[in-house]
Amino acid sequence: MPIPGTPSRAQLVDHLVRTRIAGDVATPRENNLSHYRQLANGVRNFWLGLDLGDRWTDEQDVLAVMAERVGVNDDPEYRYGQDTIDPELTVDALERMARRLRKAADARQRVLFATGHPGGLLDVHRATAAALRAAGCEIVVIPDGLQTDEGYVMQFADVAVLEHGATLWHTHSGEPMRAILTALGHEGRPLPDLVVADHGWAGYAAQAGIDSVGYADCNDPALFLAESEGTLQVAVPLDDHVVTPRHYDPMTAYLLAEAGLA
Repeated sequence: MPIPGTPSRAQLVDHLVRTRIAGDVATPRENNLSHYRQLANGVRNFWLGLDLGDRWTDEQDVLAVMAERVGVNDDPEYRYGQDTIDPELTVDALERMARRLRKAADARQRVLFATGHPGGLLDVHRATAAALRAAGCEIVVIPDGLQTDEGYVMQFADVAVLEHGATLWHTHSGEPMRAILTALGHEGRPLPDLVVADHGWAGYAAQAGIDSVGYADCNDPALFLAESEGTLQVAVPLDDHVVTPRHYDPMTAYLLAEAGLA
């Protein structure tokens, strides 16, 4: 862990920039704009489990939200090169997420964790789940035998993931979350009070009316649009797959300390 213990806000901001979780991130500007355009053109893979209707058909409107909530360059004529995530916005969102986690802990709510980015964020979710369980929350155990067209929906270290070919799978799809929520209903089990996730796992849960918070990269605009509309409660902007997953540890420590769960 690059920072021992729990960092201060200033230390975390510095760490996010040094490790490129925020600041000058690896995602290039042309990739960001391509994703904004495809979302605006109605390509469902970029809607991340949400139903955006015809509300975001202008890619410039998408760019404006991303500049406000993520900190990407707001100039539509800037089309190639480096793009950015404002680390202050990342920490602001972590603090909003922390308040929702505190609410879950205080009420001992049922919480479901899931990730479409297991290579980067699995341990962030695992640590958060462990902290909430220690605070008295029920961590939802998903039903057995779930499957989508992409693979099997499984659970490791309290986190739902997609498994394909004996490998944990990167997915943007909301279908795995649909499978979980549908199966819980068929078994007569209550739905989660809160979903903590990313990608389509977070988007589909939010669209289904479940309180949802999640993480998203600067090339995944759908969750930030959903937050701006009030469908998703919190979207934390970050690079969701940096080279060393341990770089997320100080961020997780800060989140849990802010939630009173450390």
